[in-house]
Amino acid sequence: MERSMKRLIFLFCCITGIFSGSAYAQELQFTVSLNYDQLVAQQKTDPASMTKLQAYISDFLNNTSWTRETFTKDEKIKCKLNINLTRSVTQGAYEGTAQLVIARPVFNSSYETVLFNYVDRSFTFNYLPTAQLYFNENSYTDELPFILAFYAYTALIFDFDSFSKLGGSPYMQKAFNLANLASNASSPGRGWDTRKSADSRNRYWLIENLMSQQFIPFREGLYAYYRQGLDVATENPAQTRTKTMDLLTSIKTVAQLRPGSVVVNSFFDSKSDEIYSILKEANPEERKTAQTILVSLDPSKTQLYQKLSQ
Repeated sequence: MERSMKRLIFLFCCITGIFSGSAYAQELQFTVSLNYDQLVAQQKTDPASMTKLQAYISDFLNNTSWTRETFTKDEKIKCKLNINLTRSVTQGAYEGTAQLVIARPVFNSSYETVLFNYVDRSFTFNYLPTAQLYFNENSYTDELPFILAFYAYTALIFDFDSFSKLGGSPYMQKAFNLANLASNASSPGRGWDTRKSADSRNRYWLIENLMSQQFIPFREGLYAYYRQGLDVATENPAQTRTKTMDLLTSIKTVAQLRPGSVVVNSFFDSKSDEIYSILKEANPEERKTAQTILVSLDPSKTQLYQKLSQ
């Protein structure tokens, strides 16, 4: 309730005028895109079936009640799900990738910050337009709704964490429960593989990372970064830089304990440009310190971070 009131007040301040519309039970505003060009080229799909699939995914994510909170239309969490289907071995069996992007507004600005950007490389499921898909969060049923529910709870984790310290914990537990149920199914998909030899960026390891006590400094750092950093950037840019440096220090500690973490890697996939933009206004000493940390944590973007010391 405390987090909901904070978010309500925050969004009230972000929007000019008074909230319009009544309260909605649904919390998410997903934009779903579905690319199946490769399947068309392979003559492995029917466009009408793909249209129904996209509608199913959008309806499931946007019209399911995921919490007991009440969200107004303007409070809904904005997300994008970009799906690219690449293979269909048998009729109704699909393989591909999915990109989940979660965003939220920044106080007193028109800027929207990306909370998390995750690429699921094991988006594998069965779908037939004539078959009914079932979802029960307490019992593994069908793969596709289980994956989508996992994405929904992941969006809630990062959004709630950005508005209150560790506020996403209830939804983190729900996502973890889904991952455990799916991984114990008779034929679990690759995205739920719990083995150390499995893809360390799969869904199971994403939620395993977040559930770990070692990641609490990261999650607490996110709250400080958003609420005490980005949300005051207009009035106090120096504080924003301080909170950004604090977050980088926390991530460095976590990365030393869990090198190659999917959470850390996905975080920088979405935040590198934003963090650079914030820290390029720091003094030379701060910029040099930031560059050293950033290059060690996110070496793939070394060229960008080197500009901090120029």
